[in-house]
Amino acid sequence: MHTDLLITHATQLLTMDGGLGLVADGAVACHDGRIVAVGPTADVLAQVDSAAEALDARGHVVLPGFVDAHTHVVYAGDRVAEFEMRLRGATYLDIMAAGGGIMSTVRATRAASDDELLAATRTRLDRMLSLGTTTVEAKTGYGLDGETERRMLRVIEELNRSHAIELVPTYLGAHAVPAEYIGRADDYTDFIVDDLGKLAAEGQPIEFVDVFCDAGAFTVEQSAAILTRARALGYRIKIHADEFAHLGGAALAARLGAISADHLAVTPAEDRAALAEAGVVAVVLPGTSFGLGHAHYADARALIDAGATVALATDLNPGTCVCESMPFMVALACRYTGMTPGEAVIAATRNAAAAVGRERENGSLTVGKVADILLLDVADYRWLAYGFGDNPVVRVIKRGTVVR
Repeated sequence: MHTDLLITHATQLLTMDGGLGLVADGAVACHDGRIVAVGPTADVLAQVDSAAEALDARGHVVLPGFVDAHTHVVYAGDRVAEFEMRLRGATYLDIMAAGGGIMSTVRATRAASDDELLAATRTRLDRMLSLGTTTVEAKTGYGLDGETERRMLRVIEELNRSHAIELVPTYLGAHAVPAEYIGRADDYTDFIVDDLGKLAAEGQPIEFVDVFCDAGAFTVEQSAAILTRARALGYRIKIHADEFAHLGGAALAARLGAISADHLAVTPAEDRAALAEAGVVAVVLPGTSFGLGHAHYADARALIDAGATVALATDLNPGTCVCESMPFMVALACRYTGMTPGEAVIAATRNAAAAVGRERENGSLTVGKVADILLLDVADYRWLAYGFGDNPVVRVIKRGTVVR
């Protein structure tokens, strides 16, 4: 068998097949962007006659590309002044109530041109790729009007065509109540419900619809109206839940069959059990707690013990987590959410792929799947959790092509 790319002699190969799938002295062969052989180097070499490109991975860990299952990567401006306000004692909800927070970024994003949004987002994606992320869920939600939300979708679509990273588009019109609807949250909910029908009729590139169900954002009833409409239109649904207050968003996700419920910092035991029973992926975002300076993190240990599938993501955004690094999320998850290194690596790959509907294509190194592969400059995968502050990724392969 001839292959395009052959990686051999990995000190540790993590296939994520049925767990970590750890193989010593492992190898992967790729052809036409997909994996055609994987396992011990001797076994793979017995199947491969030649390769257009070969990489010797001695002294390295080889694993699937990271899947960042929750990001707000498309935006303009920054909120560095609000960061200093928080250091002086203002809370995130205080800043939102004063017209800052999400609405600050909405104003900057509405004012930015498409070219400016493309350039700023491409720069962030470049950094994410260098840190090993090969698939990214990208939300709208900094337009909060028909025009800008559609512009954000166009930016996501263009970058999906032109950037090495694969983007998964999520519509988050219900990120916050915009200034023009203050005091009329039900009216804005009605606008989103109506606009979803228009977006579907226009054939907009949307895979998921998300809602921020929390204090200062949308109620359970408003969230249910939006997500029920989205589901009726054929979209898969997600929910921001239990970041600041327990309103019942996680239970709503379980009841409506959402693909994921994200944040879950204050989710009670009964709702953790409901997520597990319904098969909703629990996406924990330790970078957000860290970015806010909070001592309280989502309890991934309790979610895992309840039987839930737990994924990791950055929550990259300009207000609470200005961080593109999935390796740093792994390190945080092990220190503050109760995960072991193995659980965190699975959460950042296989489980994260499930959280964005890509489990059949991404997240593990098995024959037939897309060849998204990383080489780390360490000989033990636990270094992803043990070390932090640098970048252990030395090679990034996207669809069988070395892109870094």
